[in-house]
Amino acid sequence: MPDVEDEFPKLLADGYTITSQDTPEYNCFAWAMYDTSDWWSPLQSYGYYWPGDRLPRNTKLETFIALYGYEGQFVPCDDGELEQGYEKIALFVHTNGNVTHAARQKSSGVWTSKLGQKEDIEHLILTSLEDAGTGLDDYGRVVQFLKRPIPPPPPPAMSI
Repeated sequence: MPDVEDEFPKLLADGYTITSQDTPEYNCFAWAMYDTSDWWSPLQSYGYYWPGDRLPRNTKLETFIALYGYEGQFVPCDDGELEQGYEKIALFVHTNGNVTHAARQKSSGVWTSKLGQKEDIEHLILTSLEDAGTGLDDYGRVVQFLKRPIPPPPPPAMSI
């Protein structure tokens, strides 16, 4: 199996850190919403998560905007610049019009991505994962940003 740098050669020059073991348990779309137990996909396949009949089963940009609105109250925004009090998601689209990848911005401004069945990584810039979008597995380019206010932390547990 090719390693991360073989598939995404710009990562080496731009800088990245592997933050997990490889796993098929979840994908980038789930990872963007902190879900490490489901593979999110509109394909009707056993074990894949999709919000039932609430959304169309396709990989169009408007469907994924609705997905993150439904699952996390994310709304479209203009850019991926760090904005105090907000977290952001970047959606990548292939030249064929299909959404291929989602990356989440951390409070530090660093982006985090799950690379298919490979590892989770932190990367400084989104263009590290961009490519021509002409190959079957290419991510293409970032075409949409989404944001939501950072949820407050849960209250501390009370001891009795």
